[in-house]
Amino acid sequence: MSCQSTASNDRITPVQQMMASCSGAILTSLFVTPLDVVKIRLQAQKKPFPKGKCFVYCNGLMDHICLCVNGNSRAWYTAPGRFSGTVDAFIKIIRYEGIKSLWSGLPPTLVMAVPATVIYFTCYDQLCTALKARMTDHAQEAPLFAGAIARVGSATVISPLELIRTKMQSQKLSYREVTDCIRSAVVAEGWRSLWSGLGPTLLRDVPFSAMYWYNYERAKAFLCQHYNISEPTLSISFISGALSGSFASIVTLPFDVVKTRRQVELGELQAKNLSCQGSTFRCMRLIVAERGFSGLFAGFLPRVIKVAPACAIMISTYEFGKAFFCKRNLEKSLQSSNI
Repeated sequence: MSCQSTASNDRITPVQQMMASCSGAILTSLFVTPLDVVKIRLQAQKKPFPKGKCFVYCNGLMDHICLCVNGNSRAWYTAPGRFSGTVDAFIKIIRYEGIKSLWSGLPPTLVMAVPATVIYFTCYDQLCTALKARMTDHAQEAPLFAGAIARVGSATVISPLELIRTKMQSQKLSYREVTDCIRSAVVAEGWRSLWSGLGPTLLRDVPFSAMYWYNYERAKAFLCQHYNISEPTLSISFISGALSGSFASIVTLPFDVVKTRRQVELGELQAKNLSCQGSTFRCMRLIVAERGFSGLFAGFLPRVIKVAPACAIMISTYEFGKAFFCKRNLEKSLQSSNI
């Protein structure tokens, strides 16, 4: 894997970048989903979710708004047993429900996360390469701008699909019913209604993405220089991804808290066919009034524990995939030149 992203990107195609990011998204989902399934089960037995209410479930790649059982719909989780801790939950879920239960909610994750991740990572690489070529004197800042722009683009494209998925999870609707529901919303509120909830998503994800990519590239370059190697190993990519992801998740935690609360409110309103009212900053003021400024940093440890391995697995898999295609293309080029 080349320490200089520009060099490696010149030797692989956008389609190959998409394939590398797709494999990373799938692998990250497979590894991290069981951790969040167990977390939700433990939360459900300590603080049972009331009927008709929503909760947010995130596996490190995507957030899912799930409606609790209310007679008209079924949540993806089953009634929890009594668990004494995380390890006990893993053992009992596997013993009584089968190992497949640890990946509950995986299909909707893959349906949404794979295209979102493919768009995001491919756009980042293409933008970063272009910006480095233009920002000759400030090339080190290129990952920061490329990460922010790529996240804005991917979140904007995926937002309508997120709305559709939320409606299907909150009510038992067929695709035809969802289409009719969305059409009526567009007629009543305009096309902007398809991007409901995009604001809080961007407030969290854009700063996170900018800081993540900037710190990742700097950490990767530093480790390459420290170990006096020209190409980063898989472990260097893994460590750089974990460190940069942890730092970005801590700094953007207040926006994550607001986004979670706004998502839950939005899901409950959509389940009752009501329009969303209020703003992100109104939600932030309410959190501070209810819990103080510390309320904006709720869930500090779970977020870091979840985001760090997710970022590490995703980026190391992605870099490995790019290196694989880069090597393959180089071999083909040498073979064709020898013929």
